[in-house]
Amino acid sequence: MIEYIKGEIKQLTPTFVVLDKSGIGFFLQISLNTFTELQSLQECTLFVHEVIREDAYLFYGFYRTEERDAFRKLINVNGVGANTARMILSSLTVAELESCIVSENVHTLNSIKGIGLKTAQRLIVDLKDKVSRSGLSAGEPGVASAAGNQVRQEALAALQMLGFASSQSAKALNTVLKEFPNMPVEQVIKAALKIL
Repeated sequence: MIEYIKGEIKQLTPTFVVLDKSGIGFFLQISLNTFTELQSLQECTLFVHEVIREDAYLFYGFYRTEERDAFRKLINVNGVGANTARMILSSLTVAELESCIVSENVHTLNSIKGIGLKTAQRLIVDLKDKVSRSGLSAGEPGVASAAGNQVRQEALAALQMLGFASSQSAKALNTVLKEFPNMPVEQVIKAALKIL
């Protein structure tokens, strides 16, 4: 399985990018959020999700791991395929999506092209526990900004790699970020380690 591809951007459109890696051109489907991040770059690293079907071998590329994680959660919801998940992530940022799920904002989800009322309701029912459990709620004090979410995600991933449980790590990070919302990720991890 391919984790990421780092290469030179040969072609970039709002829906796909072609990355040249050692003379091989990789065609990756992307969201508008990833497109925005890539516009000023000549080379990049994209995190990959592979979809292998009988008639196709598809790559989906994401600038940030949390966008790929959200994509994977979305495609596990009954009735949501890869293209629908990409449409959702082109319409909303990960933080906005999480906020919609936690606040049960059916109207915003229903306004996305291809998302009917029943699918919007199913997204909320299926993903609310996952979003709440991982502590990614945008409504938590001190973690509401996109920058705060980015620092929190990186710190959480680092603590999990160090062997700490997700729930314990999330609680420690909440404590640190409530008191120091603008702390750099390295210091957040160190402060959380003291609590753990």
